[in-house]
Amino acid sequence: MSGVRALAASFVAPGPSGVAVRDRLKHLTAQDEDVLRAIGAHQGALASRDLKARCADGLGHSAASWAGRKRELTKESSSRIAGAITKASHDQWALARRCQATHIRSLETGIRTLRHRLSLPVGAKGTKRAAGGYRSRGEWFHKSRRLKALEDRHAAVADWRAGRVRVVRGGKRLLNIRHHLAEAGLSEGEWRQRWEAERWFVGADGESGKRYGDETIRVTPEGQVSIKLPAPLAHLANSLHGRYTLTATVAFAHRGGEWADRVEGNRAVAYRIHYDTGRDRWYLTASWQRPIVRTVPLDAARAGGVIGVDTNADHFAAYRLDPHGNPVGEPHRFPYDRGGTTAHRDAQLRHALTRLLHWARQTRVTAIAIENLDFSAEKTREKHGRRKRFRQLISGMPTGKLKARLVSMAAEHGLAIIAVDPAYTSRWGTQHWQKPLATPHRKMSRHDADGIAIGRRALGHPIRRRTTPPPHDRSDRAGHRTVQTASGARGREETRPPATDRAPGGAPPSGMRKRRPSASKTVRDGPRTHQWVQDSLMHTG
Repeated sequence: MSGVRALAASFVAPGPSGVAVRDRLKHLTAQDEDVLRAIGAHQGALASRDLKARCADGLGHSAASWAGRKRELTKESSSRIAGAITKASHDQWALARRCQATHIRSLETGIRTLRHRLSLPVGAKGTKRAAGGYRSRGEWFHKSRRLKALEDRHAAVADWRAGRVRVVRGGKRLLNIRHHLAEAGLSEGEWRQRWEAERWFVGADGESGKRYGDETIRVTPEGQVSIKLPAPLAHLANSLHGRYTLTATVAFAHRGGEWADRVEGNRAVAYRIHYDTGRDRWYLTASWQRPIVRTVPLDAARAGGVIGVDTNADHFAAYRLDPHGNPVGEPHRFPYDRGGTTAHRDAQLRHALTRLLHWARQTRVTAIAIENLDFSAEKTREKHGRRKRFRQLISGMPTGKLKARLVSMAAEHGLAIIAVDPAYTSRWGTQHWQKPLATPHRKMSRHDADGIAIGRRALGHPIRRRTTPPPHDRSDRAGHRTVQTASGARGREETRPPATDRAPGGAPPSGMRKRRPSASKTVRDGPRTHQWVQDSLMHTG
């Protein structure tokens, strides 16, 4: 087909490489909270100072400068705390560097689009592959100013080459809220409390071979939590060797057995203590790495059939397919709400994925097929112009979070995730599957048809229901005419009888018995002809 871009091959998504569980620190005393605040404020100040030094190093960073920063921090904390702080600073600098590169690529894409459209005459028609000129002189003028603004922002490429990044500990969004306290519904004191809590640093990386997998923040199998205090706060210790033991205990309900096995085996576990100012609660998060497991081969993932999932702004449309690409049963939808707070949206996404995975387990499929979506370069003003609602729609689709959560949750259910190229799945799915599967009792939406298209591409089948009939006289002489019938299916090599060729008294292929016409003595104007009708779907049996 002309104009169709090459499709990327489907692949099995690699499994999760780490695990994180969280539990609340309940029944803390006032002294416990004061000690945690003191630790967080002290180590947070050290982290801020170290991040400033790391950003100043830029591309001149080296192992020697890293070691020098760690030695300076060790004097005011401990060697392990200093190592955790320097590692966190380097990770934050690297993240800012990647975000800076993505921003520059987005600016370059917008500049190219604006220059192309501004070079065309006003009112010039566009094509499917390239946009045309602007509609009026006024729009042309405003877009020329927009181009100048993007070119000025593109000067940030100089910062990229020099290795300069701009990072805000505590978050840029929270910093901007300081100037809009009334709109946020916060007082200055509440904002200050949240700002300080976000800049605290109470955490430690694990170390295999040490007692319970972590020397700085130690959690026993019974859930008792103790913290190694930094040198300036050693006078606050209530246990031996400069440690402070909290009165609260933790019990991880999720993956608690896996965590206990690691702790009793003295394998590395990293801990972070976080204070939620909105709920006035303290939380402990435990995380560890999993050994790298080889992904399931693609043929093995396809063996038991798949569930094709079409991702939409407010729901997942799923359809089950057998290994031969035939849709089985009825379409399913799993809605979720994108409104409300971030925590609410995250909970809605988890709930929808949980229902999807439970249904997948019930159908006994071996994999879930999903589009490998990436809207990083597809939601700019320059690409979609006045289609503001469409830009907001694709910006709100949780593609990145969906990938991470689905892979992690599916691994716990023993299901593989097959990522497919999203090109043309919506167009071809609607064209080939929406109408044939619609019945008076089944309403097929285009999203349901898209799920079938995604599943067939994951199974290695074409999206269209049938291939072009073979050559010669369009019979089965040169090969079978369907692509979804199994090689061992009975009757696959026979010719297909016409719809009117059936046993006497039998039901027609549509399943509805028709009344046989009576003989008529009326002379017809011409010979009777039979119209050959092909079944809309081919069964595997």
